[in-house]
Amino acid sequence: MPLLEMSDIHAGYGGANILNGVSIAIEADEIGVIVGPNGAGKSTSLKALFGLLKVSEGAIVFDGETITNAVPETLVRKGLSFVPQEYNVFPTLSVEENLEMGAYVRRDSFRHLIDMVYGFFPPLKEKRRQPAGELSGGQRQMVAIGRALMSEPKLLLLDEPTAGLSPRYMGEIFERILAVNASGVGILMVEQNARQALGFAHRGFVLANGQNRFTGTGAELLADPEVAKSFLGGGD
Repeated sequence: MPLLEMSDIHAGYGGANILNGVSIAIEADEIGVIVGPNGAGKSTSLKALFGLLKVSEGAIVFDGETITNAVPETLVRKGLSFVPQEYNVFPTLSVEENLEMGAYVRRDSFRHLIDMVYGFFPPLKEKRRQPAGELSGGQRQMVAIGRALMSEPKLLLLDEPTAGLSPRYMGEIFERILAVNASGVGILMVEQNARQALGFAHRGFVLANGQNRFTGTGAELLADPEVAKSFLGGGD
């Protein structure tokens, strides 16, 4: 059974659907990447999964349990963490205080988790007392991902983790995402840099108009001339 299975999901805002039958499934040790044009329903899919948007049709099963329309706090306790694209750090709090906020569901010692995050993101340790709002965009993204890891998720949801970053930081964030996945955390991410992300994705999902257009391994989607022509800005 997949770690996550979203089946025929319909959801939207104000009675108007954005998702019109999206289906996504990934295994526990995989990286899944959602790509597609603006307005395709990519970020909406993550919000519906994380209980930030009401699902009107379809079902979401996580780790063998139906979680459709469960509230975010419940989902965090079950092993889901979500990093939104914007407003994902507390700018006036220090780096370490931001990480501590990510452990709010825990009742035990979490010092080892802070050390784990510093292991994934070494630049954060030397800046641990600096307000997160003073960091570069790439370092703020590290703080946001690190805070999400403080609840020890089984699946980490990332919405456009490299949006607005320089090529250097984009590559660094991708490297850190691979390291987090290698440690045993599943990843489901929306990413605008589609070619780069599909290059390391175990599974890829191309959405358009709130529906699946193509689904396959990252390598399969990169090799598909129709995907390249319509969604990746080129092709043979």
